[in-house]
Amino acid sequence: MTESVIGSKKGWIVTLAGTGINLALGVLYTWSVISKSIPASWGWDEADKAWPYTVACLVFAFMMVPAGRLQDKLSPRLVATIGGVLIGAGLILASFFSSVLMYIIAFGVIAGTGIGFGYAAATPPAVKWFPPAKTGMIAGIVVAGFGLASVYISPLAKTMIGAYGVPRTLLILGIAFLIVVVGLAQLLVNPPVVAAAAGTKVNTANDFTVKEVLSTPHFYLLWLMYAFNAGAGLMVIGKLAVVVQAQAGYKGGFILVALLAIGNAGGRLIAGSFSDKLGRIRTMQIFTALQMILMFLMPMMDSVSLLIPAAILIGACYGSNLALFPSITKDFFGLKNFGVNYGLVFTAWGVGSIMAVGAGIIQKRTGSFKYAFYLAGALLIVSILITFFVKKPVKKEAAAA
Repeated sequence: MTESVIGSKKGWIVTLAGTGINLALGVLYTWSVISKSIPASWGWDEADKAWPYTVACLVFAFMMVPAGRLQDKLSPRLVATIGGVLIGAGLILASFFSSVLMYIIAFGVIAGTGIGFGYAAATPPAVKWFPPAKTGMIAGIVVAGFGLASVYISPLAKTMIGAYGVPRTLLILGIAFLIVVVGLAQLLVNPPVVAAAAGTKVNTANDFTVKEVLSTPHFYLLWLMYAFNAGAGLMVIGKLAVVVQAQAGYKGGFILVALLAIGNAGGRLIAGSFSDKLGRIRTMQIFTALQMILMFLMPMMDSVSLLIPAAILIGACYGSNLALFPSITKDFFGLKNFGVNYGLVFTAWGVGSIMAVGAGIIQKRTGSFKYAFYLAGALLIVSILITFFVKKPVKKEAAAA
């Protein structure tokens, strides 16, 4: 591939299309607003309200594997198009029902699958248009869209529900996101030839298949780090508004969520760009250590002036993982099967989302969130220790050559 192709205008179009798709996939974040607005006449309790979102997160994470394989084998355009159709279909179907089961099926399974397909197809084609020196930056830009989505999607959903109610809001959002995601998906194309760098020969010696990835200890170390980092972040982020209200009496939940989202998106951009210069693992150590320190300090903070900056930084540290792990996956296992390989690594995020439930359980049993912070800090310490043992694997054939 020539230098005129790598990082060309077309590459930036693909990158911005992927970012736009992720901004739309942030429809997942509307659930916090939707669940609070479920009419009492529907007869849902708090446990019922948690199920559609929990299922959506799990389906999203585990659908990344088949979706990643399909985008590797077929095309990111097709996979993202399927994702857009499924997201729209899920929301539209949900708008016609009021039962928990149908919301689990429509929002959780169908829309969750659509989010997984769209997310799996957004990053791989973008990073393929740029040399390795820009992998982190490009991955950070694309995934920042998902992190930033809650800044607009939550207030939009709240306004629409106030004007039209839950069913009609879901119908409108379903139609809108179907059009947006399917439209942007048509811009997702791979470059003519995938090269390692501008003007250099393509090196496929370190492209790992799924079987080869699963046979390396490096994958399992990465997976554990991702699960611990994501679980620690989500454990706190999901309850942050409640924590700030309990510790400082601050009730500006919407402002806090918006600031957290900005930190989340910013962390993806900053960590991705820094990792191109400092290295992926070194950057991860810095962000993980900062988040670990914040976790142990949070229970001692009792003023808004301290808690809000801490919340933004926690959001940034959590967001850094969403840029670093795809970049590490590409560096470690190559570009050829990047979609499915990152899908395997991303299942750790799904497990981390289950761990996030732990904060509520701990608070219920102890009457305080501080032990949840301490547990999150402990998980991050383990993750930091693992970074000293993880390194780029080399295939036996490549090592022999």
